[in-house]
Amino acid sequence: MTYLERLNDKQKEAVLQTEGPLLVLAGAGSGKTSMMTCRIAYLIDKCGVSPWNILAVTFTNKAAGEMRERVDSILEEIGRGAGTQNMWIATFHSACLRILRVHADVLGYDKDFVVYDTTDQKTVIKAVIKEQNIDDKKFSAQYLLSIISDCKEKCMDPEKYIKTVGEDFRTKDIYKAYKGYEATLRKNNAMDFDDLLLNTVRLFERDEAVLLKYQNRFKYIMVDEYQDTNTIQYKFVKYLAEANNNICVVGDDDQCIYEWRGADIRNILDFERDFKGAKVIKLEQNYRSYGNILDAAHCVISHNRGRKDKKLWTEKEAGEKIKYHRAEDERDEARYIATEINFRMKHKPDSRPEPFKFGNFAVLYRTNAQSRVFEEIFGRMGVPCKVVGNVGFYDRKEIKDVMSYLRLVQNPKDDVAFERIINEPKRGMGDKTMEKLKGWAAERNLSLLELLQDDAARGSLSAKSYTAVTDLVNLLTAYHDEMDDIAILEIYDGILAKTGYLKALQDANTVEAEGRIENILELRSAIEDFQKEMPEGRLQDFLEGKALASDSDKLPEGEEAENADKVLLMTMHTAKGLEFPVVFMPGLEQGLFPGWRAMDREDGLEEERRLCYVGMTRAKEKLFLTGACMRTLYGKTDFTKESCFLNEIDKKYLDSDISAGTPRSDFGTRTATAFRDGYAENPAPKSPFKGMVSVQREVMAKSAGNGPDLAVGDHVTHVKFGRGEVIEVDAKTVTVVFESEGRKKLARGIAPLKKIEG
Repeated sequence: MTYLERLNDKQKEAVLQTEGPLLVLAGAGSGKTSMMTCRIAYLIDKCGVSPWNILAVTFTNKAAGEMRERVDSILEEIGRGAGTQNMWIATFHSACLRILRVHADVLGYDKDFVVYDTTDQKTVIKAVIKEQNIDDKKFSAQYLLSIISDCKEKCMDPEKYIKTVGEDFRTKDIYKAYKGYEATLRKNNAMDFDDLLLNTVRLFERDEAVLLKYQNRFKYIMVDEYQDTNTIQYKFVKYLAEANNNICVVGDDDQCIYEWRGADIRNILDFERDFKGAKVIKLEQNYRSYGNILDAAHCVISHNRGRKDKKLWTEKEAGEKIKYHRAEDERDEARYIATEINFRMKHKPDSRPEPFKFGNFAVLYRTNAQSRVFEEIFGRMGVPCKVVGNVGFYDRKEIKDVMSYLRLVQNPKDDVAFERIINEPKRGMGDKTMEKLKGWAAERNLSLLELLQDDAARGSLSAKSYTAVTDLVNLLTAYHDEMDDIAILEIYDGILAKTGYLKALQDANTVEAEGRIENILELRSAIEDFQKEMPEGRLQDFLEGKALASDSDKLPEGEEAENADKVLLMTMHTAKGLEFPVVFMPGLEQGLFPGWRAMDREDGLEEERRLCYVGMTRAKEKLFLTGACMRTLYGKTDFTKESCFLNEIDKKYLDSDISAGTPRSDFGTRTATAFRDGYAENPAPKSPFKGMVSVQREVMAKSAGNGPDLAVGDHVTHVKFGRGEVIEVDAKTVTVVFESEGRKKLARGIAPLKKIEG
């Protein structure tokens, strides 16, 4: 069976529609990825389009990677081995970053600019708040950053912002914060995530030749999850598509759940107006869920007014009805769900070929605060679980510290990274000293690291600080100069040992420090994996990959997922794009889901309803909806009323068992089924201790010294330059004449040189 024969009629119609604008309304579980990958393959296979001329953009690295793998698989199947080698299949941010790496100088940036994440942004804005004497009680860092992000998504710089909203005591402070924030990023040769998109659009608007270059290259454009695009993403694809008009967008307005962070549903609803002559194809056949799940979900979403008319259907059986349970409180709700999971783990349905695993179950809630009680109750009842989307690995303090060291190696202008690590470990740099240095750096238009390369500037420090800071500056400068010739792992090991960071944790000798050491050594494993996957990868590539990672990219896959057989706990926002055999949706109560704020306006309630639809359609075999008569949340206990979404579901799709004592609702009252304390509760399994001593010793031994003891006339080898002879040695450098590369002056103790004996 060929790749086209595997498609249904509507999918095939979308694949064959290769010219002109095309809107594919792809419902949940309708095989949109299959359609998109087959369409790319068809363009290359039957239409003779070069992969060089195709751009496919989506929102996560995971989705982009999956798309590339599936296209490559199809092309290999039909004997087109070249595959997607010269094709851009990327996220919006990585595609824009790739363009800016080539053309950033047009906008006044160095091409080695750094990308700031949310933690870096907070550091910058807090400093600006202090410098501008802004009242941080009235304007929190998070609030100001949200305003700035919103402005950037709407293409408003500080001047346009103040002109648009008008000047008063409130907007004047926001304007000052925004302007100061932008000035700091410019000074640090840095961009935030919003800048990657905004600056690419500015680049297209400023330099017609650059725009024409990419319009001529990307003759065919495909956009995944188009309902989630914001204003600036819309402009990005609109500019690129103007020349050839061959744009295919795929999405589902019923799954637009990110308006709170800038997604504009009008982009998909108004596609036919924006791209004249557009053809619309609906993918309504669902391959994921049983019929009752789809019909119940449609009952909910059909109450939205701002949507395109469509209804999912399936060739699968109706399946079990949706189970609704109203518990006494949130703990009772968690016990009910844990009991259902344990029961189904022991009793395989006749309709199911294999027994359930814990990883087949997902609990999808509206807010992160709901996870706490599930973690506690599941642990007591022997249900292993994993919270997806809480503090991630790369957000941990020690990881942020070491990553900041690496960022400074790549970009010496990064003051945010410098301020983070200057006293990690302690180097005696107090706040007053730092303020003084920042003032000098500002006067000379230098970064802090660049300023401290001047011995006169370091002369103002205490004797202890002078030595420690001098060693740090020399180390970072040497690694920066050599970074293109040294493996990332060599740099990482050197940073851990030569800065004293690893030793400080070892000397602390606490359980917390032990955990931190484990984490930084796990980061070392991540670098090793990166170097295996990208042998030619540079430090910049590694840092960018981690900066662009998202929560959905961190879900376990393959063998890792098999070894981590746990019930997944996550918000419905995080669950988008995923599917599970059994889904539990707790908290179906007015004020929680939908939330009170959403009920204040019609468009807010419609987005909450779309979120409910997304949650329901994650379920393949069985869907549970639960709520509580009384709930304690954010330290407050309230009696609750059932969610309006429950009343929108036709009762013929529901099997409800409402607890005794529950206030009357449209569902009536039934026999009590709420569970009490008293179950045999198993303690949560503990992770075995992972030994780390040997790895620590390896790192310290590998990097603590100054390299081989070299003298003039010694013969050496270099990992990149090959064999050579030492012709000059001083305290900091060694000069070598290499057989293939000629004369090179290298940093002593940094450059990967090995002495050849004999």
